[in-house]
Amino acid sequence: MGALDAGCFEDGLQNRIGLEEEVEDMATAEAAKVVGGSEMDSESDAESTRSIEDAVRVLLQGLGEDHEREGLRRTPHRVAKAFRDGTRGYKEKVKDIVEGALFPEAGFETGIDHADGASGLVVVRDINLFSHCESCLLPFSIKCHIGYVPSRGRIVGLSKLSRVADVFAKRLQDPQRLANEICVALHDSVKPAGVSVALQCWHIQFPEERKCNFNTNSPISDLQGWVKVLVSSSSGIFKEEKSSFLDDFFSLLRLRGVVIEKGDTTRSHVSHWCPSRSLEIHLSNGHCLQISENDKASSKTTAPQTSMVAAVASILCCIGEDPSRKELLGTPSRYVQWLLNFKSSNSDFQLKDHSVCNMSSYGVTLTNGNVTSTNGIQLALNLPFCSQCEHHLLPFHGVVHIGYMSKQEGIDVERSALLTMVHFFACKLQVQERLTRQIAEAAYSIFSNGVMVVVEAYHNCMISRGIEKVGSNTATIAVLGQFSSDPKTKSLFFQAIAKNVDSGT
Repeated sequence: MGALDAGCFEDGLQNRIGLEEEVEDMATAEAAKVVGGSEMDSESDAESTRSIEDAVRVLLQGLGEDHEREGLRRTPHRVAKAFRDGTRGYKEKVKDIVEGALFPEAGFETGIDHADGASGLVVVRDINLFSHCESCLLPFSIKCHIGYVPSRGRIVGLSKLSRVADVFAKRLQDPQRLANEICVALHDSVKPAGVSVALQCWHIQFPEERKCNFNTNSPISDLQGWVKVLVSSSSGIFKEEKSSFLDDFFSLLRLRGVVIEKGDTTRSHVSHWCPSRSLEIHLSNGHCLQISENDKASSKTTAPQTSMVAAVASILCCIGEDPSRKELLGTPSRYVQWLLNFKSSNSDFQLKDHSVCNMSSYGVTLTNGNVTSTNGIQLALNLPFCSQCEHHLLPFHGVVHIGYMSKQEGIDVERSALLTMVHFFACKLQVQERLTRQIAEAAYSIFSNGVMVVVEAYHNCMISRGIEKVGSNTATIAVLGQFSSDPKTKSLFFQAIAKNVDSGT
């Protein structure tokens, strides 16, 4: 099968995925019965799921999409499931997790506490979590570090620390409040001499920011172009001035490359860390205007968007939140604004053919230079992009590598033009496989000697839902022309990408 002859394969794959999802849904329902959920609770959950699905259909219509088309038909169900799974913490209790997981330990006898030097510091580092930003509903990445000092002769099962943290992460959150809630919950339930929690949080940028400068050779914690904040919260012995436990906690984190100064133990002064908040002008009436890339404020209150905002507010109710809570008042509008970046008709370009686009459609000027060349292959590496998965309405982001061979020797296209092309295809509801193919076909329409495209991306649907495969990266390839018939040419392109990664450029 050719690299782009994928029609039948995609249809079959879609049917298989649908069957697998149905089996997974049945397994989830059976699991809910096993844990003892009442029939009334199950009916309530099913009703909430249906309401979220209806809301998602409104959102898709507002984006100019047909929710009955192949690829979107089960999207409302997938999104509803993702929202419910990502906010399951509202229905979980810390007591149920910690109860039965406290163990007596020799050397920690009753009456011997930290003052006698018998109780030592226990630290669990690098707990990977995901939460949903209460300002825009997008998932954000977390590395959580928890330290506690045992007391009363009891220690807690280490896995329970991460499970308690996950209870609060699986709610709409702000980083500092998340740290505070984890700290208070562990202190109240475990009854230690003290608890300290440190969180490293990363939030994806909005496309308006144009700062998506991702490094695919780094783990998610090292991605550039993300908004990053470090917060911490402490209780008990960690807050005592003469205590060395907080210093010891920070020293153990420093061994993992996490640097916190003692004076920065609380970042409560960090406001509006969500990038969506930086795009607003707050008005005296409590409303806000969005800021465009040209620094012009424009009101965006069309009728379809009003329906979309109402749909998001209904989703908040379905997951157990109060849309009138102060921190959530602008959340539906901000989430809609994020989605509108990927509206199907939201483009400055007019394509005569959606499968094959002539580069002239982009107003591209052919010029000498501006693109790296090696062994006759023109290279445009590490072109950053951010797109929206059409299956789960969650972001995926990464870089595109383009290699091409032009019949007109010495004639290249500007890197900025290729970046514009990538941005055009990314700014819509997408799947990575289709994105790769569309970029390759668009480039091949002008570089007809040969084109090869490699897309490397991180998918939030892989790491913020139930499977939580943190650090996983997806790569896709499309080859046309000489790259598909000449293994040596293809190998040279792979070598160029590898060399670029090794050099860190």
